[in-house]
Amino acid sequence: MKHLLLMVVLFLLGVSPAFASEGGGIQINMSLADSGYGYLALVIFIAAYMLVILEERVHLRKSKPVLLGAGIIWILVSLAYGSLGDHHTPEVAIRHNLIEYVELFLFLLSAMTYINALTERNVFQALRSWLVLRGFTLRTVFWITGLLSFLISPIADNLTTALLMGAVVMAVARDNVKFVVVACINIVVGANAGGAFSPFGDITTLMVWQKGKVDFVEFFAIFVPSLVNWLIPALIMSFAVSKERPETHGEMVKMKLGARRIMFLFMMTIVTAVCFHQYLNLPPAVGMMLGLGYLSFFGFYLRRKEERTIASGDNPLDIMGHNVEAHGHTVRGFDLFRKVAKAEWDTLLFFYGVILCVGGLSQFGYLIMASNYFYTDLGPTWANTLVGIMSAVVDNIPVMFAVLTMDPHMSHGQWLLVTLTAGVGGSLLSIGSAAGVGLMGTARGIYTFGRHLKWTWAIALGYAASIWLHLIINASHMADFH
Repeated sequence: MKHLLLMVVLFLLGVSPAFASEGGGIQINMSLADSGYGYLALVIFIAAYMLVILEERVHLRKSKPVLLGAGIIWILVSLAYGSLGDHHTPEVAIRHNLIEYVELFLFLLSAMTYINALTERNVFQALRSWLVLRGFTLRTVFWITGLLSFLISPIADNLTTALLMGAVVMAVARDNVKFVVVACINIVVGANAGGAFSPFGDITTLMVWQKGKVDFVEFFAIFVPSLVNWLIPALIMSFAVSKERPETHGEMVKMKLGARRIMFLFMMTIVTAVCFHQYLNLPPAVGMMLGLGYLSFFGFYLRRKEERTIASGDNPLDIMGHNVEAHGHTVRGFDLFRKVAKAEWDTLLFFYGVILCVGGLSQFGYLIMASNYFYTDLGPTWANTLVGIMSAVVDNIPVMFAVLTMDPHMSHGQWLLVTLTAGVGGSLLSIGSAAGVGLMGTARGIYTFGRHLKWTWAIALGYAASIWLHLIINASHMADFH
């Protein structure tokens, strides 16, 4: 662990002489890397991110330390460049970072609103109740939840998928500790692996796609390595799961009015975002916001229809399903803005803090140093492999954003490799991905860091196999530079 943390620090510090350089079209003065401002900015970032890592222990939302850190780091950037008489570069640089954040923010806000709408329409609850009431054996539940995690996360995000499948596992065999542990690990690995071959499955893949490093259809080149990344540990862990058939309980949950049409609109929104990016050369976030417009108009129709049904005296449960929000004699229908309000604002603000923190460190030249050390001295294959390992300790979002900010000159196959490793590397530890952290809350006291660690060797085999397989089946991409 000490050596790995040292690698993380080296990733930020590197070893390189001071010089002036361009970073993404923005002037970077490398001499500031050895200044007091630069060292203080680095200390602030490390301190802020340590609080993020310790979120579960200190109960401080992860957005708060990085928001504070981002503001202070950019004060230091402005002061550092101002001491050299340059008052223009910091403004240009921070506006560039803000544009990147706004594109990511709008994309995720639209996607999160759709997921919240599907949740409110009982789509996920209906799937969960169907799985629970089928009477499958524990081993069958293990494979079904893992496979669904792999297949759903490319469309929904890996955290939502993991929480859904984790609820199924807990409903089926809450008291079977051994089963819950391996099933949760299987879900985490499956969700992260499934998210790696889709721009919609993980924040890191979304960033790579929006940067134009990998086209939408090209993500499917790492489908087989991603599948192997899940299958190998799943096969190993399946031998620890019995064929016991637990008792079924509960009742079937029905989807509410309009659920299937919202699913269709979500798929059309994804198609719209892809078309905006591929054919119109417009940011995919604009296409996602257009898709949010689809939902807003359908939501207006849905609300009016539900209100007419209620006014006619019909039983609102007949049309609205279970879990209706009732206040006296008033039943509230579908409201789009309630879905927007329920977006993961802590996560959205966390992305703001991360992007500005890393962008600020970039202005001190630390990312250029790290790029020289990792991608020149170690080579892109080893560097991209280490990116996945580091993402299990730090988080894949700042690590991937750092790589994209460095923008190392490497082949298309290497960009696919770092997309794969950053997506699946977090499975190595329970704290390495949002899916793992989320399930530790769902199965609190059962699925823990230590119990996940006992199976890390099996996950590492899948990680190594996925990289090896990528290097073989995508060998034609490894030597082609953009």
